[in-house]
Amino acid sequence: MFKKDLTRRSFLTFSAIAAAGMALDWKGIAYCAEKMGPKHRYPMVVIGAGLGGLSCAAFLAKHGIPVTVVEQKGVPGGYATAFDRGRFRFDVSLQGTSVRDSSTGRLLERLGLDKDIKTVPLPELARIHMPGLDISIPQRDPEACVEMLSRRFPDEADGIRQLIDFMIAVSEESDRLHRNKGEFIRALFPIQFRHMWSVRKKSAADVMNDFLRDESLKNVLTALWGYFGLPPSKLSGFYFASGVGDYLKNGCFYIRPRSQALSTRLAESIQANGGRVLYNRTVERIRVEKGAVTGVVLSDGSVLAARAVVSNASAPATFRRMLPKSTLPAEYTARLESYEPSISTFIVWLGLRQELRGRIRGFSHHVCDASGPEQGYQTCLRGDVEKMAYTVNIYDNLFEGYSAPGTATVQLLAYCGYEPWRPFQDAYFAGKKDAYEKEKARWAQVLIRRAERDVIPGLSDAIEVRVAATPLTNWRYTGNNNGAIYGFAQDMNNTFINRIENRTPVKGLYLAGAWGSPGGGYRGVLWSGENTFRDMMEDWAAGDGSSPGGGPARQG
Repeated sequence: MFKKDLTRRSFLTFSAIAAAGMALDWKGIAYCAEKMGPKHRYPMVVIGAGLGGLSCAAFLAKHGIPVTVVEQKGVPGGYATAFDRGRFRFDVSLQGTSVRDSSTGRLLERLGLDKDIKTVPLPELARIHMPGLDISIPQRDPEACVEMLSRRFPDEADGIRQLIDFMIAVSEESDRLHRNKGEFIRALFPIQFRHMWSVRKKSAADVMNDFLRDESLKNVLTALWGYFGLPPSKLSGFYFASGVGDYLKNGCFYIRPRSQALSTRLAESIQANGGRVLYNRTVERIRVEKGAVTGVVLSDGSVLAARAVVSNASAPATFRRMLPKSTLPAEYTARLESYEPSISTFIVWLGLRQELRGRIRGFSHHVCDASGPEQGYQTCLRGDVEKMAYTVNIYDNLFEGYSAPGTATVQLLAYCGYEPWRPFQDAYFAGKKDAYEKEKARWAQVLIRRAERDVIPGLSDAIEVRVAATPLTNWRYTGNNNGAIYGFAQDMNNTFINRIENRTPVKGLYLAGAWGSPGGGYRGVLWSGENTFRDMMEDWAAGDGSSPGGGPARQG
């Protein structure tokens, strides 16, 4: 029952529950809906049509709550979008995500969208290129992974098996919590979910050290630190173990034909259930009266009344620009100031005038040196494009027909810090981009040369279309400060149980997306939207929601 569930859940904050993949019982959702009364009394605004905002809005609309999504661009999705150049269609960000046999898959099922989203499994989790090593990491086959790594590192065979078993156990416990609708008994949590409990205060480096001694092997297993945005010493062991364990057991998938399909389908679901999505609009201010939100003011001066507001925009923009000054408690503001935006990316999209399918095997080729992830992270922060790790994604190896006959689509991706691009910031946003464009072209040419040497011989001569994006590009298109791709950095003081909550100190204001809980990535932001919806339903049923905004919403 609903009240019993709340008692059992009191052990963790709701942000921790989201990070653990838990879920409010749907009987509890029905109870909340009944307590709310007439739904038209709950006008709702979601700022931003990234996956977190779309997920939250889709659940609201599905349950008959009037919701309006305000999106600054002409298409939904944020980073989960695609764009056209010439005869090529490029995916902005997706390499792979967990959408089948997982809590994310169940989220789509609850929205009735699981059969609408077409996916294809990646041929492998990744192919790691290091000096003296060329290793393909299998997915959906833990035993094959154990055997492959044990052949390479026979002295670590026992530790390899124990580590992979541990990571899968963490992911399975997280999934079990989700299947159990988040129910647990406080006193028994360390016993029932002992692997999650054991890793709650550990970094990914701690997890590696618990099982392995060989530094080269540790470097291989943590080479994909960019998927989480931090090196092992700074990354939550829970995030690392649950993510990798899930990929190894259940697999990593690509959304056909591009990630835009997921974003578009979520937006269509919102509209089909009576909600609205307003494109090419921005929210300038969140209106607050007596400590509670009452609506938003759009860039054209129109006002949308709202009983509650969910921000899928960046947290810094939400709290510093959209809210009236002195709205937040000083201690909350101080906590926000202690967080840093996550790492960003430099990406080059290439359309080739020749096919690669069948010529070069593998999809995601990760190239790095032997210095290890800790040094590699620092190299990325410095922006040493000649040495930083990078990934070559050959999309045509995902499925036949990805590109037009006689062509191929390639992405070169490097995680990078914002500081190398900060000197160009003021001129960039003022429209003076000559120096910036020169530096962007230099970075792109370096990555092309390196990819030609390491993965795709003859690459330069085959290029028909070239597009590049920097952290400043990310900031301009998504509004994420410093071009952050995972919101706030998911370090040990802002992760798992300690992650910032989606509830805020302002009554009726919530977060949904990478800046809140549980964090970034496709899976993380989709969960964030769902859990924010649950928080809102519970608050309204308890009589803790914001008061109505004083009249019907007006269209701009």
